[in-house]
Amino acid sequence: MPELPEVETVVRALREPLIGRIITDFRTYWPRHIAQPTPEALHDRIIGLRIHAVERRAKYIVISLADNETLIIHLRMTGHLSVVSNATPPGKYVHTIFSLDNGHELRFRDPRKFGTVALVKDPQEILGKLGPEPLDASFSADVLRDCLSGRKRALKPLLLDQTFVAGIGNIYADEALFHAGLDPRRLSNTLTEDEIGRLHTAIQSVLREGIAREGASISDYVKPDGEKGDMQNAVMVFRRTDMPCFICGTPIERIKMAQRSTHFCPLCQN
Repeated sequence: MPELPEVETVVRALREPLIGRIITDFRTYWPRHIAQPTPEALHDRIIGLRIHAVERRAKYIVISLADNETLIIHLRMTGHLSVVSNATPPGKYVHTIFSLDNGHELRFRDPRKFGTVALVKDPQEILGKLGPEPLDASFSADVLRDCLSGRKRALKPLLLDQTFVAGIGNIYADEALFHAGLDPRRLSNTLTEDEIGRLHTAIQSVLREGIAREGASISDYVKPDGEKGDMQNAVMVFRRTDMPCFICGTPIERIKMAQRSTHFCPLCQN
C-alpha cells in the first residue's frame, strides 16, 4: 500500500496538470470505488467545478474544488492516478475517470479495486480521526511523547495506527524502528526520553528520504508517469529476511505482528 512518501510523490506530480482545470465529465465502471455519495450524485455535484488545490493528508489525496467541495482519494493496495490525453486508450484496470477541460483525463487505475473516492463538503468527515502529520513543523519529540502517553502497545502495530501518527505504513515503520535502534516488539510505555527522541528523528528521517527518492516501488507502486521510485534501493531491513544487516552483519529476521510482516535486526534493535 502506498504510504506517506508515495502519496506525497503522487500529489506533487498531479499538481501541475490538475490545478486550475475544470472537471467536465465523470464516469466509473466500478461503482464500489465511490465511497460517498452515490456515483450519480457525485457526477451531478462535480461537473463544472474548478480544481483549486491538490494536497496530502496521511495516505489520502485531497483535491479541493470550487463550491466548497473536496474530492478525497485513497489508493489502498494497488491504486494509481495519472493525467493523460483523452485520446490515450484506457488500460484494463482503469475504473474511474474524471475528464478535464483541456482534453485530458485524471484516471484511477486499480487492479484489485480496493481504492476509494469520496466527494464531501467537510473533509473532517474522513480525515478528522487521523493522528498528527509526522513531517509537520509542529510534530516535535514532545508531541510524540504526548502521543505515547498512556499507551501500552508494541511499537510496530502502534506506528501503523493512523490515529496515532498519520501516514506511516509497513515499510517506513520497519525502517524507522531500525534507525531508532528499537525492537518492534518493545512496549511503547517503556521508552526512555532518549529513545523517544531517537524514534522521532528516525520517523522524520526515513519519511524524508522516501520522499526524496520518490517512494518505494517494492510491489505495485509506480509514480504517475509510470516510472519506479527509488526507496526500495535504500531500505535497511524491509523485505531483507535472512540477508546480513548492513551495520552488524546479523541476518535480518522476519516475524508477524498484527498480521503484518515485520523485519528487524535482532542485534541492532534491542
